[in-house]
Amino acid sequence: MKNYTMKKFVANIISIGICGSIIIILLFTACKPESPKPLKVFILAGQSNMVGHGEIEKGDRGNLNYLVENDEKGEYQHLINEKGEWKVRNDVFIYFNKQEKKVNTGGLTVGYGANDNTIGPELQFGNVVGDHFDGDVLIIKTAWGGKSLAVDFCPPGAAWESWYKKAPIAAGDTGYYYIQMLSTVNDVLGRVGDYVPSYEGQGYEITGFGWHQGWNDRINQMANDAYKENMIQFIKDVRRDLHVPELPFVIATTGMSGWDETHPRALSLMEAQLAVADYPDFTGNVKVVETRDFWREALDSPANQSYHWNRNATSYFLIGKSMGDSMIELLKDVKTVP
Repeated sequence: MKNYTMKKFVANIISIGICGSIIIILLFTACKPESPKPLKVFILAGQSNMVGHGEIEKGDRGNLNYLVENDEKGEYQHLINEKGEWKVRNDVFIYFNKQEKKVNTGGLTVGYGANDNTIGPELQFGNVVGDHFDGDVLIIKTAWGGKSLAVDFCPPGAAWESWYKKAPIAAGDTGYYYIQMLSTVNDVLGRVGDYVPSYEGQGYEITGFGWHQGWNDRINQMANDAYKENMIQFIKDVRRDLHVPELPFVIATTGMSGWDETHPRALSLMEAQLAVADYPDFTGNVKVVETRDFWREALDSPANQSYHWNRNATSYFLIGKSMGDSMIELLKDVKTVP
């Protein structure tokens, strides 16, 4: 009887010990801070309209100041803080080497366009994706004015069977800015901590690619005719070279002049852009944003400069917003978002 009692006593002690250990483990697990999530990296590329010419101050109407001050629907209030100053995000960061002359980097705010007084699509794109993710976001902008897809950004698969006919070593060479784009991305990703102060070595994932370009291809018939195939190959080559086989792509059309545009080359180029999403391999991972709705007339804009959206901040804001919204939809489709 005594042996039975002793065995029961020992068993109870062991059970209590096991339960205690389990409780300690559970408490430790619950209290242990989560590891930082991988940094989300987005690439924005294109020509001058991705560089960004939306005015912040210049002009009587259509600049960003005007939009904030006359914001009846509250669409722009998130751009300013409680003091009425331009808000700087501490969870979305941007890198942009303006025309390879001045590196502009830091928290997302206004002034990452062609100069410190302009914006491009990056502003609202960054706000959309930044609001969506819990962790930090880095945007790498690789854009140069006056560049075509047929020559400057020409992907290697469209230029030659396996590579370019000659090495693209200078501006004007076929594919030079395609190479510069990839070189910039790889350089920034090699030094992520320099551009994201909160980075803790948790790694990164290239999450999406945004493209806004087309003017220089829509004023050249040969470039115009080849645009669809060039864009399809561009997406394939970028995915291969960045080692992200189904990298989500969002393309914003060259919709300057709006729905009143009648020039055959302009119309055919937009048709080519819109058709890219229908390519069989791109189902569910490529979206095209129709931008003609974002056109604003010169009378309501800071300038009469149609090829730069009349420098209207509304246009650039809406392009960025639509690209961001489309990107989030794609990410949900390809199940890359937890």
